[in-house]
Amino acid sequence: MSDTEKPKKLKLPEKATPEKRVPGTPRRSPVRASGVVKPRISTAESKAEEAKRRPPRHEEGPVSEKKPRNRPTTPNRDARNTDEGAPKPRRTTSSTAREASPTFNPDLRPAAPRNYNDTAPARAHERRTRGADGIDTQQAERPRRTPAAKPSEPQFKDADGSVRLSKRMAELGLCSRREADDYIERGWVKVDGVVVDELGSKIMPNQKIELTPIAETTQTQRVTIILHKPVGYVSGQAEDGYEPASVLITPENHWEEDPVKRRVEARHLRKLAPAGRLDIDSTGMLVLTQDGRIAKQLIGEKSDVEKEYLVRVEGPLSFDDLKLLNHGLMLDGVALQPAKVSWQNEDQLRFALREGRKRQIRRMCELVGLQVVGLKRVRIGQVKLAKLPPGKWRYLGDHEKF
Repeated sequence: MSDTEKPKKLKLPEKATPEKRVPGTPRRSPVRASGVVKPRISTAESKAEEAKRRPPRHEEGPVSEKKPRNRPTTPNRDARNTDEGAPKPRRTTSSTAREASPTFNPDLRPAAPRNYNDTAPARAHERRTRGADGIDTQQAERPRRTPAAKPSEPQFKDADGSVRLSKRMAELGLCSRREADDYIERGWVKVDGVVVDELGSKIMPNQKIELTPIAETTQTQRVTIILHKPVGYVSGQAEDGYEPASVLITPENHWEEDPVKRRVEARHLRKLAPAGRLDIDSTGMLVLTQDGRIAKQLIGEKSDVEKEYLVRVEGPLSFDDLKLLNHGLMLDGVALQPAKVSWQNEDQLRFALREGRKRQIRRMCELVGLQVVGLKRVRIGQVKLAKLPPGKWRYLGDHEKF
């Protein structure tokens, strides 16, 4: 190619002018490198083609088109409130509902709930009726359900002559009633060889009661303490600024010459209850125990354990007054039981009583003109205070019985 010749220009293809689409015809998708894409179809055309391919629902006739439901149009607020003073209409379902509501009819009330323990249905006369004044005139009494008894537990019927098991155990001296309830709950009591663990069970007096070995072992581990109470301590709860005598039960106050060679343990010093009273200004023997049997024996209603006192008095005492001290005096309008009163020495009397009223000896002496200067309890039953010093305590031996 010579220098004079000009290079030819490449002829580029002319740009295709887009065709104008006739209305109603489908759009055509543009041509791409991978090929021609299927033209898009409108929604109406796709539904028409799908209807052609779908088999008719009914062979006898053409498929009926679903007609739209005619819903009542809600009138606007202005149309509803044309009459401002008129009341709003109520929604009614029938012509009977537009009538006035009937008066209360007691016969139309529902029947009382049925008790499913009864097989017979509720009767009309058992329903609650209401009088004209609005007060209930009749009401059916519905029976209460009684829980079914456990088949494994023995049942003791409340027959004539039956007594509570705990009371019978206390009468036999097996334990106190409080301990009996505890043993029954733990299942430590047998009646005629059957374990009874239900509180409130009743038995006949001729039935045999036994304690399990674990209950007997528990009783043997409980202790009883003899204390020589000094003046200035109360036997029970603290009162009027005076401390209870139980504060003296400490390892330091244990009598060194205690005939019961037993090691002091912490459990021995807990849950000790006084079995009897002794005034603040009195001294002598006081029993504190963990065993309910001993407490019942000493302070129970039927207790007849004799208690001996040495009483220092001032004033003259005639022979007739000494007879009255033995028997014939009354306190609070109640006659006293016979007592044993005698002279111990020139200024001391010896009292032996089987009952213990509040400040009984001091009040008895006042009735015969005597003034009590000092009072000391030296014996309860067959157990004596002996040489136990004031403020000291010792264990009750297994061989000692009140």
